[in-house]
Amino acid sequence: MNRRTRGPGARHEERREQIADAVLAIVAGRGLQAVSQTEVAARAGVSAGRVQHYFPAKKELIEAAFDRANARSTARIRRLVGGDPLTAPPREALTVVLTQLVPHDPETRTHLRVRQSFTALALSDEAIAGRMRARYAEFHRELAVLVRRAQDAGAAPAGLDPRTAAVRLAALAEGLAYYVLIGITEPEDAREQILAAIADVHGERPA
Repeated sequence: MNRRTRGPGARHEERREQIADAVLAIVAGRGLQAVSQTEVAARAGVSAGRVQHYFPAKKELIEAAFDRANARSTARIRRLVGGDPLTAPPREALTVVLTQLVPHDPETRTHLRVRQSFTALALSDEAIAGRMRARYAEFHRELAVLVRRAQDAGAAPAGLDPRTAAVRLAALAEGLAYYVLIGITEPEDAREQILAAIADVHGERPA
């Protein structure tokens, strides 16, 4: 990939990311309803005109923040597994990816609050819903690849359908994330349930 690392193109992208990060901070603290060009400008430490230059409409701010949140989450996961999750040991990658969906520290709590806000918005905003469908399709595909790799290594039952397992794992982790955010489930309990589900995918049963 031929990416610019210096010059006007790089500065342009840095400013967009700075503004998108400000949107995420507002959403994490006060929800999407608090997002406005004025609020974002104050949070980012720039003028409202600068925000409007990069994002003429609030809709564009929201979509940029959605993409930025996903990029930040992907970068965090890559750091934790030491590279591409799809080439890491399958069970290790599944554990990292799915447990990162449980709010357990300030960074994951912020990310999951933002994620839940976008999920709610998707119910009434088709543009965000379309982005989420595409993101989930890719996410489920990646989880299915990890399950299939575990099968190929003899670590998961051959008769398991990888995509079905992937969707179930993702749904469990995200449902538990919501429960943690609103205080129904403790983070460690949620993590243990996810680890148990991963063990089940590998054909392990409690003694």
